[in-house]
Amino acid sequence: MCVGMFMAILDIQVVASSLPAMAEALDIAEDKLSWIQTSYLIAEIIAIPLTGFLTRAVSVRWLFAASTLAFTLASIGCAMSDNFVELITLRTIQGFCGGALIPTVFTTIFVLFEGKREALATTIAGSFAMIAPTLGPAFGGWLTESYSWHAIFLINVIPGIVVTAIVAATVRVGEPDWKLLKHIDYVTVILAAIFLASLELVLKEGPKRHWSGEYLYLLLAICAVSGIVTVQQCLARKEPFVNLRRFRDRSFTVGCILSFVLGFGLFSATYMTPVFLGFVRGHGALEIGKIMIVAGAAQLFAAPFAAYLETRIDARKLAFAGYAVFAAGLILNGFQTPRWDFGEFFWPQVLRGVAIMFCLLPSTRLALDGWPKDQLSDASALFNLMRNLGGAIGIALVDTVVEQRTPGHAASLVAQLQAGSRKTAEFVGLPLQYFHDKALGPVDAFTKSLVEPLVRKAGLTLSFNEAWLMIGALFVLSLPALLLATRARPHRS
Repeated sequence: MCVGMFMAILDIQVVASSLPAMAEALDIAEDKLSWIQTSYLIAEIIAIPLTGFLTRAVSVRWLFAASTLAFTLASIGCAMSDNFVELITLRTIQGFCGGALIPTVFTTIFVLFEGKREALATTIAGSFAMIAPTLGPAFGGWLTESYSWHAIFLINVIPGIVVTAIVAATVRVGEPDWKLLKHIDYVTVILAAIFLASLELVLKEGPKRHWSGEYLYLLLAICAVSGIVTVQQCLARKEPFVNLRRFRDRSFTVGCILSFVLGFGLFSATYMTPVFLGFVRGHGALEIGKIMIVAGAAQLFAAPFAAYLETRIDARKLAFAGYAVFAAGLILNGFQTPRWDFGEFFWPQVLRGVAIMFCLLPSTRLALDGWPKDQLSDASALFNLMRNLGGAIGIALVDTVVEQRTPGHAASLVAQLQAGSRKTAEFVGLPLQYFHDKALGPVDAFTKSLVEPLVRKAGLTLSFNEAWLMIGALFVLSLPALLLATRARPHRS
C-alpha cells in the first residue's frame, strides 16, 4: 500500500520537470500548461473527503485495489495521449484515484497496528511520502531525456499491477457494506467539481477578458451558483460530502488556513520553477530535475529535526518559524534575473525545503489534535482538501499573473532600451557598450530579431518575480492567524 501511495505522490512531482517537454510535444500553449497539474489537484480535492465513506462502503481492500488499478490504467492513457484534452481528462482520473490512495494508507495503519508497531508503520509510510517528492523532479527529468515524456506515466504500470494483485489478495481491513453507496451525496460531489473547475476558469479567463463579456458572466454565474449550493448542501445534510461545521473550531480553522497557504506556495513553486528553467533558461527535463531536487533533499534532511521539535515546542511557535522561513525562500526568488540557474536557485530552495515540515507538522497538530476518533477522518479529509485547494488556486493565479503581466513588462523594457538604459540592458543581457543612458537611433530588422527573444524572456522573468513576491506576501499575511489558535484541547461533537 505504501508503494501505491508513493506512485500517487510521485506522479505530481515527476511531471513537474517535464512540463516544457510535454508542451512542445503536444503543442500545448503556455497559458494552458498549468492544467496538467491543476486537473490532478482538483480531482484529488473531490476524492479525499469521499475516501472515509468509500472505505466503509467497499472496504479498504477493494477501494485500494480498484483505485490502484484505475490509476494504472489512467497512467497508460496519459502516456498514449496525443492531444491536450485527452491528457487532461486522464490526468483528472489519475488524480481522483490517487486522492483515494494516500489517506487510505494511514487509515489502515491505525486499524492494523498499535503502540510501537503503529509508530513504526507511520514512520515507514511517512518515509515513502517524503521520498517521492525528493526523487520526483530528477527522476522525471531523467526518464524524459533518456526515453520520452511518455515514460513518466508508463513507470506506473508494473508497480500498479503488482500492488493491485497483492492488496486484493492479502489486505483484510473491514467488510464492505455496499448499501452505503446509495447514501453518497452524488449531486453535491458533481456540484463541487463544477464549482472548482469553473473557479479555475474564472481565475484564468477573468483578467484576460477584463472581467467582462457574456462568456465570463456565464462562468461567474456557474461558479457562484454551484459554490453556494455546494455549501448549502454540506451544511444541511447529516452526512455531508464535506463537513463544513468543523470550521466552528478556531484552532482547526487556523490549521486549515495554514494548510491552504502551504498548498498555495508549495504547488505554485513546483510549477513556476520548471516553467522558468524551461522557457527562460532553455534547460531540458533532466537539468531541471537536477536543480529542483535541492528542495526535496533539504526537506528530507530537515524532517527528523522537525519531527523531534514538533512534540516539544508549541505548535504556534513552530508554525510561525516554518512559515516565516518559507516566505523568505519565496521572496528571494522574487529577485530573479533571466540568467538565474542552479547557484541562484540553491538557497531559496533550501529555505523552502527545510521549512516544509516545520509548516506541515504544527499546522496538522493545530487542526487535528483532540478530535474524537470517529470524527478524525472527516477533519483530516477537510484539512488535506484545503492544501490541494490552495495549490489549485495558486497555480491558476500564477498563470494569470505571468500571462497578463509579461506583455506590459516587455513593452516597458523596450521603451527603456530605446532610451539607452544601461541597467535595463544589463538585466536583459545585451552588450553594454551600445547603451549610454541616451536615446538610441533606429534599430534595423536583424538587430530587432536578435533582441526580441531576450526582451520576452526578461519580461517573463519580471512576471515570475511578481508571482513569487505575491505568494511570499501571502505567507507573511498568514502569520497573524496563529494568534487566533489555541493549544490542543479535546473537541466536543
